[in-house]
Amino acid sequence: MVGASGDRRKFGNKAVRAYAARGYTVYPVHPREGAVEGWPACRAVSHIPVERLDRVSIYLPPDLALTVLDDISRKPVGQVWLNPGSERTDVLARAKELGLPVVVGCSITDIGVDPHALS
Repeated sequence: MVGASGDRRKFGNKAVRAYAARGYTVYPVHPREGAVEGWPACRAVSHIPVERLDRVSIYLPPDLALTVLDDISRKPVGQVWLNPGSERTDVLARAKELGLPVVVGCSITDIGVDPHALS
């Protein structure tokens, strides 16, 4: 979860909780958080301690999303989810240039969880 947050009101936090509740191993990515919902946080995608990622979910505003795409492209990844608010045209274009397998939509609802039900 790129853009994971310790703030339980933010979607980056809700995503961590939703995925963990569904049995996923979660790697919160945030440059300043030490942990999110009990999961150790990584400063960058390149710091995630696995070689291949099944799914990367981005919860960042577009300007910040642009800054993480190169880092994401350095690891094999099954899907890169651009969640609502991060899917600006230039972000999509850059992801395409990098050959990233992008999905535009809410990655929380994709696993059958209503993010608005998470408090």
